Amino acid sequence: MPLQFNTVKLFAGSGTKELAANIAQSYGHELGDVVLTRFSDGEFQPHFNESVRGCDVFLIQSTNPPTDNLVELLMMTDAARRASAHYVTAVIPYFGLARQDRKDKPRVAIGAKLVANILVAAGINRIMTMDLHAAQIQGFFDIPVDHLDASIIFVPYIKALGLGNLTIASPDMGGSYRARTFAKYFNAEVVICDKRRKRANEIESMTLIGDVTGQDIVLIDDICDTAGTLAKAAGLIMERGARSVRAVCTHPVLSGKAYDTIENSVLTELIVTDTIPLKQKSSKIRVLSTADLFAKAIMNVNEHGSISQLFKVD
Repeated sequence: MPLQFNTVKLFAGSGTKELAANIAQSYGHELGDVVLTRFSDGEFQPHFNESVRGCDVFLIQSTNPPTDNLVELLMMTDAARRASAHYVTAVIPYFGLARQDRKDKPRVAIGAKLVANILVAAGINRIMTMDLHAAQIQGFFDIPVDHLDASIIFVPYIKALGLGNLTIASPDMGGSYRARTFAKYFNAEVVICDKRRKRANEIESMTLIGDVTGQDIVLIDDICDTAGTLAKAAGLIMERGARSVRAVCTHPVLSGKAYDTIENSVLTELIVTDTIPLKQKSSKIRVLSTADLFAKAIMNVNEHGSISQLFKVD
């Protein structure tokens, strides 16, 4: 008996409209019509202006701050479920609060687990996301999670640069596994910056493990927040004799003085994706689109195809 495919409808949250429009274009569908009514006190209510009964609904929204982005996704989910959607997939290009994945000190919340519980309680059937801060966050869910890997986007770009003496670097010890995985695509060496923090977003000291003399360095990270770690790591690497240094970060959170920090750093460029829209332009920031990858993943989910084939890098 042939597989039956339900009608697919894609909807954009207000925080990720441009990316959602590009995903829909790549998929070959128009974005669905959803409006957000805002009240004077800041309260809001999403409303679908078309039927979703019996449809496979994909809600596209990153959950970066403000918290309204997360709440809007939850309310869109509730609206879709109450309107008899057949299946609801939350496409969350950037999964917010993912840095809170464990108790690293007494009496703190595990925010990533809390968000996972809330998403499932709202009625989401499936999660699609990219480069979680910690891959084990997938285990916080008792529903399917499609964890896409941005290396399929970054690797071809780095290869096209034709860097003759490429070495991959991690800006901290925690990212060493990510850097080693990335380095395998190039058969490149890995160096690590070991940092010690005074407190969140403030670095006390940093040391470099490995030789970077005469090398073209590419720093690998999943999130660029204040850009302090990347700028300090890049400066240290250049002081140790590197020929050039770039950074690859999937999610451009870029808070505080991040844009100024990047502009004033020794970084040749910062390569990011469009999982979070940039707040301003920068001559050093290069944005690569994730739209085609998400569109292919949505198509494969709807047609009961494999997601793992999307991880193959040419």
